[in-house]
Amino acid sequence: MKYIAIDLGLKRIGLAYSAHKDIVTPLQAVLRKNRNQAATDVKKVLDEWEVDVVVVGVPLGGSSEDEMKRRIAHFMKLVAFEGEVYLQDEAGSSLEAENMMKGEIKYIRDGRVDSLSAKIILERFLRNTPPV
Repeated sequence: MKYIAIDLGLKRIGLAYSAHKDIVTPLQAVLRKNRNQAATDVKKVLDEWEVDVVVVGVPLGGSSEDEMKRRIAHFMKLVAFEGEVYLQDEAGSSLEAENMMKGEIKYIRDGRVDSLSAKIILERFLRNTPPV
């Protein structure tokens, strides 16, 4: 199975890939200009990597959970992905990603933190998914 995780943001969309459950690699983030452009760019990545499963980070348990689930469903409809889509709790993934980068590189809003966050989201999902 080939997986891609999405950390869906309003300005950047972080992406991470795994073809093996023990290795997850952050990909270049999609810089979001508008919904349609972002969906098209994400679709290209999913097609290029021949993805079977998409895992999307969502803040579970908060007051905005239902709204985020609605936005994710709408975005994935625009992407027109035909494989399986799962939601994974993203709680603290952005902060964890920022902490991973401290001291390594200057924090630049180019999507690296977003893709590291997607990596964390996918690692969490894969840890809790039984082997296929």
